[in-house]
Amino acid sequence: MNEETSQSRKLKCDDTSKCFQLLESILDGEMDNSKEVLKEKLAKCQPCFEHFHLEQAIRDVLKTRCTKQEVPTELADCIRQKIQDIK
Repeated sequence: MNEETSQSRKLKCDDTSKCFQLLESILDGEMDNSKEVLKEKLAKCQPCFEHFHLEQAIRDVLKTRCTKQEVPTELADCIRQKIQDIK
């Protein structure tokens, strides 16, 4: 990215919570027209640009570092029993 592009972005987002929710929906694949919306938003707003890239990096790390591991049967049975006891 060149310096000129980052200089033309707003330094303060007008509606951070709404924008961050939009960006997370895009990352979750919940929006059909996401690529155009995303490009437009990131080109205009520095906080959204930074949030998007941070969120994307976190998701990438979680995808590559977290592995599904089997829960020992005894532990699962114990937890189920405790839940039943509470009910």
